[in-house]
Amino acid sequence: MQVESSDKIRNLAIAGHNDTGKTTLASALLYTGGVVSRLNRVEDGNTLTDFDAEEINRTISIGLAPCFTPWKDHKINLIDCPGYGIFFAETRSGIRAVDATLLCVNAVSGIEVVTEKVWAFAERFSSPVMIHLTKMDRERADFDAAVESMREHLDRAVCPIQLPIGKEENFTGVVDLLGQKAYAFAKDGDGKGKEIPIPDDLQERAEEARGELIEAIAESDDALLEKYFEEGTLSEDDLVAGLRKAIRRRRLFPVTASAAGHGIGSSALLDSIIAAMPAPLDRGTFPATNVGGEPVEVETSVDAPTSALVFKTLSDPFAGKISILRVVSGTLNPDSTLWNTHAEEEERLGHLLTLQGKQTKETRALITGDIGGVAKLKHTHTGDTVCDKKRPVNIEWTRERPPAISFAIEPKSKGDEEKIGEALKRLMEEDTSLGARRDVETGEYLISGSGQLHVEIAVAKLKQRFNVEVILHPPSVPYRETIRRTADGHGRHKKQSGGRGQFADCRIIMEPLERGKEFEFADEIFGGSIPQTYRPAVEKGIQEARLRGYLAGYPVVDFKVRLKDGQYHDVDSSEMAFKIAGSLAFKDAMAAAAPTILEPMMQVQIRTSEDFTGDIMSDLSQRRGRPQGMEAKRGNQVISAMVPMAEMLDYSPALTSMTQGRGSFEMEFSHYDEVPRPVQEKLIQEAARAKEEG
Repeated sequence: MQVESSDKIRNLAIAGHNDTGKTTLASALLYTGGVVSRLNRVEDGNTLTDFDAEEINRTISIGLAPCFTPWKDHKINLIDCPGYGIFFAETRSGIRAVDATLLCVNAVSGIEVVTEKVWAFAERFSSPVMIHLTKMDRERADFDAAVESMREHLDRAVCPIQLPIGKEENFTGVVDLLGQKAYAFAKDGDGKGKEIPIPDDLQERAEEARGELIEAIAESDDALLEKYFEEGTLSEDDLVAGLRKAIRRRRLFPVTASAAGHGIGSSALLDSIIAAMPAPLDRGTFPATNVGGEPVEVETSVDAPTSALVFKTLSDPFAGKISILRVVSGTLNPDSTLWNTHAEEEERLGHLLTLQGKQTKETRALITGDIGGVAKLKHTHTGDTVCDKKRPVNIEWTRERPPAISFAIEPKSKGDEEKIGEALKRLMEEDTSLGARRDVETGEYLISGSGQLHVEIAVAKLKQRFNVEVILHPPSVPYRETIRRTADGHGRHKKQSGGRGQFADCRIIMEPLERGKEFEFADEIFGGSIPQTYRPAVEKGIQEARLRGYLAGYPVVDFKVRLKDGQYHDVDSSEMAFKIAGSLAFKDAMAAAAPTILEPMMQVQIRTSEDFTGDIMSDLSQRRGRPQGMEAKRGNQVISAMVPMAEMLDYSPALTSMTQGRGSFEMEFSHYDEVPRPVQEKLIQEAARAKEEG
């Protein structure tokens, strides 16, 4: 679909907790808009936005997927985002690329862990939010209770713009409060509602709810409020314009409803998106930096110099690489040349593509605000900006969080050793929260991700896409070492064995830094006690020594070294000698600096029924966890705790056993904390034993 005006575009990320029906909703909207000829279903493995083999096999979304549907001369771009917390990096990318968030909330379960994460991230980046209650046809689905819960836990400005007709299995349609119309839907129909009179039993409630909506719109704007007080109401034009403005300024959060699995509510939702949600030009500007790193704003204007943000990369062994981008300003044309500000390289665009999941179709242009793809860009990766070279900018992007867990992998076949690196490189282009590296301490090849499931899926993709099979070893905990007090260190390397000798002497002061500062080196020598040419060698020696560890072989972090003094010999000194002296000074200082071991701590949220909270709290205590609170949410208890990563590696099967499969948890890396002394001693003993064995 070629759209000619940015006013005719709407961009939304469909986000929320897992199992809220996001992919089903996307499929229903595509069906209603005529993109597909039938309602595709997750369980049938034929949805456009869950196209990866692992998504189909596991019936969950793993990566974000773009699609679009035409509706009443508009193009509605949708980004179907994963609902599992371990894939939240994909959801963040989707929200950053669009103009609003369609937050899906299960009408039965209500607010869940990822619901709150999506809400918080949208708030952080001032993204307007429409809340969509899904699965309204399910038993115990409660529209009013869900709305009240969201007002209590999210924002008091949550306000319905639709009301449901019927309840649970009798849910048959919606009342549009803005237009004072009702729509009935055929169960398992095409999702296009038939206008009907507002049911008699809903007349009074609809009038009351519409009055609340009008008041909420009036209160969001001083001019409208004054007009409301003077006239007692607002005109239809004032209501529509006021609603869009209030939503754009995050002063009102509209609520809609559907049962997408049965095609109920789809057309009414599409109408609401067009009427209420912002167009690309409404956004105003995107935050960015110029080539000097200074903050600037990129205007979302058709007449501004071209710029586009690449927010996702698809990598396929047959189709190659496709960069999915949002046009922030100007117009993209085929065969044009743009500048990649991050890589500082020119990129020549080939064919421009529209996307329905991984299905592509050529288009003649992508205008301001549109979303599309470009194949086979050489230097461009996720998060990069491509723009007019005359006005280079870097559009602000989300910072990736460090992976939470790592596994060692080795190929099943020796001939696949070289293949692993290239295959993982392709996967990391597509999934920026995935990591892979060679461990300098052990020599093992490590694959890192947000959780065990994340890593297992990556391993499955290696086999499916690249025919590379690997053996996955138990995860290693990325312990670190650090110091607790300031100490002096002296390193002296002297060797004479005939001919030219080796001599170097250095004195350092080592002092603690706050967590996360890693390592700093300061050259504080005045005079020529160590020539300038040898001082970097001292730092290099310390760097190599700190990566080998001191207590148990884990990298030493969060400390500063100040090089204070030393001695050298005109003939016998060398860079190698000072490197050795630096490592000796490091070890000398470590012995007096109260070294200790740090472990990664995970922020954990566990959702369960009240029946199991006692067992869970007891288990967390045994895992050295520190409970931080418990909150009742829609019939469940959500337990928050800080737990060492080492104690969470086997938590998934343990929680399943404790809760009879009804508990769930989310965790993410929080910070590093000191390991208790008994555990430290055990780690040191294990390291010593491993060293003796070989």
